[in-house]
Amino acid sequence: MAENDTQAEELEPEVTEIEGAEPDFDTFAGIVTDGLIGMVGGMVGTAAMSVGLFIAAALGVFEFQAFAILADLSGIAVLFPGNALAIGYLIFLAGGMITWPLLFASIGRYLPGDTFALQGLPFGFVLWTGFVLAFVEGVPGDTFSLALYAVLTLIAHFAYGFTLGAVFDYLSDRPDTLV
Repeated sequence: MAENDTQAEELEPEVTEIEGAEPDFDTFAGIVTDGLIGMVGGMVGTAAMSVGLFIAAALGVFEFQAFAILADLSGIAVLFPGNALAIGYLIFLAGGMITWPLLFASIGRYLPGDTFALQGLPFGFVLWTGFVLAFVEGVPGDTFSLALYAVLTLIAHFAYGFTLGAVFDYLSDRPDTLV
């Protein structure tokens, strides 16, 4: 039996630690860096999505006044009553820069796709399912306008997810174990 114990000890690989070789994601600086990457990705994604929303607004199937509802719901419109639309868009931007990138960083690796950019497409679709219902305010009720609204906002959300993921791909050396 003692002979087996010595053989087991011989089979275990020797682990040597290299000083300074710790992965960056376990340090405070790594966490802050990941957060900044998410914010940059969210800002770029929200800018790409805003372009799609501007196109929809130009075609008359989206009203930016729907963002004022966000300001009303949050209660901030009481503090700045003349700028409810701007405050609502800033709330929308904050969600696109903070909330959704954090969610994407935590679940992105479980989404289909080989890269973060491709994984952003189904993520954008999931976000669209709530947006399309919440921001339908002011869209004309005819079938063509509603269909055009749905398609253009879906494309805008695909643009958000793809660009968010593309920034994650470009700016990060993310380990596979990041959660």
